[in-house]
Amino acid sequence: MAPFGKIYSYPGNFRVQRAQVVAGINGLESTKTPDFLAKFPMGKIPAFEGADGFYIAEGAAIAMYLAGSGPKAQQLLGAPTELQKRARITEWICFAETELNPQVLPAFVMCVLKYMPYSEQAYNNAANNLERALKRVDKAVDGGNKKFLVGDELTMADIMVAGPLFFGQGFLIDQKMREAAPGAIVSRQPGGYA
Repeated sequence: MAPFGKIYSYPGNFRVQRAQVVAGINGLESTKTPDFLAKFPMGKIPAFEGADGFYIAEGAAIAMYLAGSGPKAQQLLGAPTELQKRARITEWICFAETELNPQVLPAFVMCVLKYMPYSEQAYNNAANNLERALKRVDKAVDGGNKKFLVGDELTMADIMVAGPLFFGQGFLIDQKMREAAPGAIVSRQPGGYA
């Protein structure tokens, strides 16, 4: 198969992993190359270069583009006529970007990468905000009785929410959070929570 495009990143970047999951679901291949700054002057990753010359940055935008570019587009994004389903999927994507990532990333930078000095107040704020967000996810999946956030099959909502939740389990999501929102805990098995 000819490459669909290239994703530029660093190993283990969960923002890119979401796009790679979607590319895999849609059977799209991607690779990395060294000419990044010439094509992406901001130097931000993740970034995507399509085989057709289309460039785009930001993990969520890349994942959405890849989701819409293959045979599973209607499953991942909802059919064009399913406006409410598409809106619900978009709502969860925005939730992941505004409620989950802003809690997980600062804790990761402080506790794992140690690029910022540890701040107990910042860490506690992130943990409290994440606990609130986990309860929202738990409610949406009915404490784990539902397998997916929107409908009866895997969508971009699940992929985008699962990314930061799975990532955060290594350093921020503790036993207390797991007990308070058991349905929100992402398993290692594809497609589903709890």
